[in-house]
Amino acid sequence: MTLADIRKINQIARDAGKAILAIYEQDFDVSEKEDLSPLTQADLASHRIITTALAELTPETPILSEESTFVPWEERRHWRRYWLVDPLDGTREFVKRNGEFTVNIALVEDHAPVLGVVHAPVPDITWFGEKGKGAFRQEGTGKPEPIHVAESCASPVRVAGSRSHAGDSLKRFLENLGEHEIVSMGSSLKLCLVAEGKADIYPRLGPTSEWDTAAAQAVVEAAGGKVTDTAMHPLGYNRKESLLNPHFLVFGDQTIDWTAYL
Repeated sequence: MTLADIRKINQIARDAGKAILAIYEQDFDVSEKEDLSPLTQADLASHRIITTALAELTPETPILSEESTFVPWEERRHWRRYWLVDPLDGTREFVKRNGEFTVNIALVEDHAPVLGVVHAPVPDITWFGEKGKGAFRQEGTGKPEPIHVAESCASPVRVAGSRSHAGDSLKRFLENLGEHEIVSMGSSLKLCLVAEGKADIYPRLGPTSEWDTAAAQAVVEAAGGKVTDTAMHPLGYNRKESLLNPHFLVFGDQTIDWTAYL
């Protein structure tokens, strides 16, 4: 995509973020989806803004959003290129009002995210990256600054962890890892911490869906990092009927066998 196109995607994410903030600053209702995850008016408002704008920008490219109507596998399996969207990643963080939620927009080609935009509305920070073109962090409407993963691991190891999701598998990983420092963060912001070199490893050893990770994975990979399953294969997209991810690892230092700590 051209730089102008990237700017348009960034603006779409920012517009969605403004709609989210308008609801965030008021009293809002919270309902439950079938999987018991929370849903707010902000999720739906962001979804409408993003899907409408992307359909105008690239009418030939299908869109899969967390809040989309169900798309059958028989239709989806033929997609070579599509938009993958999480209109509000970190709804639990939104409900807690801790500001750690994002808008995620990814372009997926041949099962891999090649472009990603992650916008955090509360601090008004956008991370974006495109395959072969580098990754950037932009505060507000300021100048985008290039970012890169930490290619050499810090001591102690800086581990990005979830505020809302921690389990026995992660505890075992940390015990095996030894001396470490936890950097707690919600939503896909954890991947962005690795992308800009503020964390060394993010082990996600619990359930996530493909729209949770695609945009930030594109940013991490454009910043020189890796996002892999626990067999060290790159995290792939739209390869199966289920949209659930396997457990995965996000890291910058590729000289370390992170699977040794699982």
